[in-house]
Amino acid sequence: MTKSRLNPKVDEILTEANKWKKEYEKLRNIVLDCELTEEFKWKHPCYTFENKNIVLIHGFKEYCALLFHKGALIQDTHGILIRQTENVQAARQIRFTNIQEIVEMEAILKVYIHKAIEVEKAGLEVNFKKTAELKIPKELQNKLDEIPALKTAFQALTPGRQRAYILYFSSPKQSKTRESRVEKCLQQILNGKGLND
Repeated sequence: MTKSRLNPKVDEILTEANKWKKEYEKLRNIVLDCELTEEFKWKHPCYTFENKNIVLIHGFKEYCALLFHKGALIQDTHGILIRQTENVQAARQIRFTNIQEIVEMEAILKVYIHKAIEVEKAGLEVNFKKTAELKIPKELQNKLDEIPALKTAFQALTPGRQRAYILYFSSPKQSKTRESRVEKCLQQILNGKGLND
């Protein structure tokens, strides 16, 4: 492994006290063996092929994971790819709870990484659901009907911003919580801003 392929920002996070330090180091070595370029994106080690995101290493309380950006397009012959939530369309994870699992799966992980590279080389794209296919929660629909300026502002947002709001408003189980979220975001929508702007 050539030192020039290592990203200093990734070195930094690996030297910090991290619950998954050993696992991150092992996953890093496996990924770099697959000739990918190491970058640091979204505060995580991210590995690219010809500037296209292939896989990212990230950790949570219960597990750490390899996240394949276009995992939905990888043939999952071992049944190990996990969809993080029902709203995730493209990405898939392979999760680990200890270093031994990674060591035992090294050969399989390399196969999956190479499959992900092949997906990129072939120029394959995930067919995302259109925002129009998403169900607008009734709490938002009521406000859109009640306030014409809000409806105009919401329709003027980019499809991605509309989608983010719809998913954000739809996720709580209780109607009261959904209503509260809609209320809090009214001015932001009227100002033409996205959820995270």
